[in-house]
Amino acid sequence: MLKNVLYFIASIVIFFAGVILYGMILNLSEPSLPEMMVSKGLRYLVNVKIQVDRKNYKLNLYSDTILVKSYKAVFGRNSNSPKIFTKDYKTPVGKYVICDIDTSSTYNKFFRLNYPNKNDLAEALKAKLISNKEYQQMYNDLEQGDCPTVKDETLIIGIHGIGRLNAIFKNLPFVFNWTNGSIAVSNEDIDEIYSAIKKGTEVVITN
Repeated sequence: MLKNVLYFIASIVIFFAGVILYGMILNLSEPSLPEMMVSKGLRYLVNVKIQVDRKNYKLNLYSDTILVKSYKAVFGRNSNSPKIFTKDYKTPVGKYVICDIDTSSTYNKFFRLNYPNKNDLAEALKAKLISNKEYQQMYNDLEQGDCPTVKDETLIIGIHGIGRLNAIFKNLPFVFNWTNGSIAVSNEDIDEIYSAIKKGTEVVITN
């Protein structure tokens, strides 16, 4: 009986080790951002924009209208229904900008988005999820180019790395959505993206 249990445990370990190894092999073939710039004939990036494609689990980095590089990304609950300003762990859809950059985050780096934007605020007010006072406070924050004042930290949405479990999660060859609604890429990828973005960089999230 004990021997069978040990065989079962060993088979599970071997299976997951094989999965991780396969993911590592896939990641080794990924060209770096500088290499992709050379292949596109770019000496530097201009008017950088980010497009997040939830359907295909990609974060696409653009220099003006040129797609420079695509990164594997995962999200929160990838539902077709829209995210309203509640703790539902969905990734929002819409047009945002990076309003803050945290380089000491648990997730390596965190680029906070100005979520909720004005459209999100209007929907939340309509659904009576926020008060008029909260609406006005966050609206004023957005008008001044600041991140909206959010009481519940689980409603802070951004783009971030994986953190301590990077070696495991980045090498999974399948999709595993685990965030609070934010967009997650590997630590290596968030470092590359960090070199290209700044506060005010536009981020468009699509279904």
